[in-house]
Amino acid sequence: MARRVGRSLASFLGAKRLVVGRDARPHSPKIAAAAIEGMRDEGATVLDIGLASTPMAYFGIATLPCDGGLNVTASHNTAEWNGFKVCRAGARALSGETGIKELEKRATGPQAPPVATRGRLEKKEVLEAYAEHVAKFAQGVRPVRVAIDCGNGMAGLTIPEVLRRRKEIEAVPLYFEVDCSFPNHEANPLKDETLAGLKRAVREKRCAAGVAFDGDADRCVFVDEKGETVPADLMTALLARHLLAKEPGAAIVYDLRSSRVVPEEIARAGGRPVRDRVGHSFIKETIRKEGAIFGGELSGHYYFAANFGCDSGEVAFASTLAMLAAERKPLSERIAGLRRYPKSPEINFRVRDTGEALEKALAAFPGTKVDRLDGVTIAAEERGGWWWANLRPSNTEPLLRLNLEASGVDLYEAARRRMLDLLGAPAH
Repeated sequence: MARRVGRSLASFLGAKRLVVGRDARPHSPKIAAAAIEGMRDEGATVLDIGLASTPMAYFGIATLPCDGGLNVTASHNTAEWNGFKVCRAGARALSGETGIKELEKRATGPQAPPVATRGRLEKKEVLEAYAEHVAKFAQGVRPVRVAIDCGNGMAGLTIPEVLRRRKEIEAVPLYFEVDCSFPNHEANPLKDETLAGLKRAVREKRCAAGVAFDGDADRCVFVDEKGETVPADLMTALLARHLLAKEPGAAIVYDLRSSRVVPEEIARAGGRPVRDRVGHSFIKETIRKEGAIFGGELSGHYYFAANFGCDSGEVAFASTLAMLAAERKPLSERIAGLRRYPKSPEINFRVRDTGEALEKALAAFPGTKVDRLDGVTIAAEERGGWWWANLRPSNTEPLLRLNLEASGVDLYEAARRRMLDLLGAPAH
């Protein structure tokens, strides 16, 4: 199947040259090799960059002369999983609407014999150039101590090379050894239990901040100098302010689950907030379409126009250190002013029919403002304040995901109770 996927990508893109990278899962070399053979069957020359974080693979696809490519990875998922993150030329993402469904159709359908002249295989070194690229985002960084948890994932390949170029950064390293069996903890920093070691290191070593990467390093989560988690939407607001100081008036993209603080801070900093649906392929296209300089998602994806519009945990890390250096104020103080509204984490509900549950929710809140950009967002003005709730069906499970925020605690608690009464107990 991997060979079929490789061949289908080559035929779909009409590719002459494709880039292939892979993570360090035990099965990734075989899967990458099979995908490469499929691409060569279709006549495409393959540029094999070997071990790579996903952002490093995006960098390779964006900077090497090619028609697209893929990275073999299962991101934050546990060791037994694997898959592909695929791009067209310029590291533009493929979504279900722009090619993934067609790839599936081609990969699972009948295939013609290989072409007469198979494509060549070339080895390419990208790590050094990528590390130089990331290090530039930390321009102006002052001497700083930071705890860094690579989670035994692919950041353990890239971050040491970035640190070698930025001697001002004193790292307190956690789990830098690349081992995608993930022996220490799951490489998913959105799960608070995976951050315990990082928080302890920040407090014990008196670090200015801490960062934890997911398995393929396209996401990261920050903690402040007190060891408290910084929500990704509030980090989006902070980084937006920092970047808008250099490019006032620019557009910033944020996902619709984000706190109202995000568009408020973007506008206050002279930027143009652009609300978008959830998902990296959508955010990336919107960044290009709107000419935005930056975007952020609640899941810890941060996108930079100066990084080809792609998400990169490594670039977010470097940019955050530059932001901390620009204004000598602890991260906790910066975040304190943004914790204005009570907001839920993402809450999952197991429902029999997600469409039916959405319609039930709409019927339960007549007279509210509704939009369907992604799932259903209900917004209400009540008792001199406001609340909003977004309900989105999961793409892969029979789950409905709820995000809820209000202007005050009483409104938040009342709206939360009504949602729980409507949807039942959250899934665990």
